[in-house]
Amino acid sequence: MTKRAAVLYLSLIGLLLGGVTAIYIASFLDRDADSVIFDGQRALADVYTQVSFGPRTPGSAGHAKVQEWLRMELELAGWQVEVQESVQMGQRVQNVVAKRSELTPQIILGAHYDTRFFADADPDASKRSEPVPGANDGASGVAVLLELARSLPEEDVSVWLVFFDAEDNGRIEGWDWIMGSRAFVAQNALSPSAVVIIDMIGDAELNIYMELNSDPALRAGIWRTAAELGYENVFIPQTKYSMLDDHTPFLEAGFPAVDIIDFDYPYWHTIQDTPDKVSAQSLQTVGDTLWTWVVQQNLEPQ
Repeated sequence: MTKRAAVLYLSLIGLLLGGVTAIYIASFLDRDADSVIFDGQRALADVYTQVSFGPRTPGSAGHAKVQEWLRMELELAGWQVEVQESVQMGQRVQNVVAKRSELTPQIILGAHYDTRFFADADPDASKRSEPVPGANDGASGVAVLLELARSLPEEDVSVWLVFFDAEDNGRIEGWDWIMGSRAFVAQNALSPSAVVIIDMIGDAELNIYMELNSDPALRAGIWRTAAELGYENVFIPQTKYSMLDDHTPFLEAGFPAVDIIDFDYPYWHTIQDTPDKVSAQSLQTVGDTLWTWVVQQNLEPQ
C-alpha cells in the first residue's frame, strides 16, 4: 500500500468511526415518545407535595412523612434506598441514599430535604419564630433529584442520589449547617469522581452563577453542557458567591464537587418561600442540564 493510499484509508476509517460515534451519541440523547423524560411539571408537583407535608424540620412529623415518601418514589423508580443514621452534636441525622447497585458511586448527586426551624430572615419580625415552608430552599432540589431518578438511563457510570438531612439549621442553638453531608462523608469510604449539589434552583427568575469554591473543571463542564442546551442565560459563566453548602465536606475531603445554587432569592429563610415562587421551567432547565451531563459521562471512556 502506498503512503497516499494508506493516508486515504486511515482518513476514511476515521470518518466512519466519527460518524458511528455521532450516531451513537445522537441515539443515546434522543428521548423518543416512549422513553421516560425529565418532566419539569411533574417535578413542580413534587415541590407542592413536599410543602403539603408541612415543615420538614428534623424530628417533625413532616420530616418523617417526606422521608417515607422519598423511599416510596425512589423504589417505584427502581432504586435501592437506605437511610443512614448518625448522631451529630447530639442530634439525630438521617440521610436518604438511593442507588441502583452495590457499585461504589462515580457520581453523587445531592440535595437537602430538611427545612429551617425559624424564618429568621422574614421582614415581618412577628413571623421569624415560624418554620420556613422550604419550597425553593429544600423542595426544589429534592424534586429535581426525584425526576432524575425516574428518567436517567441505566448505564456504565454508577450514580448515587443523596438526600441530605440537617443542612439548614445553622445559627440555632444545638445545631449547625451541613450536618447531614458532614456525617455522610465521615460514614462512607468513597472516592467519587464528581459530586454535584443542587440547592435553591426553582426560583421563577433563575440565575445560577458559578459558585467560587466549586471545583473549576467540574463546574466548567456542567456550565458548558447548559450552554450546549441553550441555557446559557440561566447558567451564567461568571463567579459570584462563596457558599458553605453540602458540597463543602466533599471539597474538604479532596473530591471534585460543585454547588449549583441561585442565592439571589428574596424569600430565603422567610415564610414566603412557598410553591408559587417555584417554576416548572426552572426545574426543567436544571434537570435537563444534569440529565445530559450525566449521560455525557456515560459516553466518555471509563
